[in-house]
Amino acid sequence: MGTVFSFDVRGGDPDAVRAALADAVAELHRADEVFSTYREDSQLSRLARGEVSLAGCAPEVAEVLELGARAERVSNGWFSTSYAGRLDPTGIVKGWATERAARRLTAAGATGVSVNGGGDVQLLGAPGAERPWRVGVSDPLRPGGLAAVISAGTAPELAVATSGTTERGTHITDPSTGRSAVTDLLAVTVVAPSLTWADCWATAAFAMGSREGLTWLESLPDAEGLLITAGDEVRCTQGLAAWLG
Repeated sequence: MGTVFSFDVRGGDPDAVRAALADAVAELHRADEVFSTYREDSQLSRLARGEVSLAGCAPEVAEVLELGARAERVSNGWFSTSYAGRLDPTGIVKGWATERAARRLTAAGATGVSVNGGGDVQLLGAPGAERPWRVGVSDPLRPGGLAAVISAGTAPELAVATSGTTERGTHITDPSTGRSAVTDLLAVTVVAPSLTWADCWATAAFAMGSREGLTWLESLPDAEGLLITAGDEVRCTQGLAAWLG
């Protein structure tokens, strides 16, 4: 998927967890093989060209497209699974794949799991007794600095996803125009239980801009947001304070 993944796994039977970790890594590679828009032979590329039907693809393809369609409905079209008229659900694949890898490890008995996929993190359980997972949110205007620190507290699951222009430049598309989204934002971070949705919501909110994006994030259940503008203004949803620390 063109990025780096890292795992922090605590507890559980070592052999079972080690086997699950190997399976999780293999699943991430398979997700890349199935969904890559850069591989001409990927199932997604073949589906987009009409060389194979959805029924002829792995079940995961239909699952991801259904999730993407839901994200498009919830975001009123600000999230899309197409790019330049071509099928492209990559905006949801990384979060979905990262979350799935994390859940595979807890299913194998791990008591604390953190999976970081290119800066977007799925947290499950805890790293130790009375020790919550904590995630630093990079400051887009101050390289090496932090805009905030998110603490999972006692939440059994939490995800942190950021969309913006700092790391990858202008890469988020405005679905209404098909061109790069040009807004007053530099970064949007979303905190939610599921990385699949946190990643989608961060992308959609960035495309909306700070005012509409903040209003929309406030309307979502189980989601909080931190928005940073090019003018160094920080805007937060009302419930975000509960996760700071």
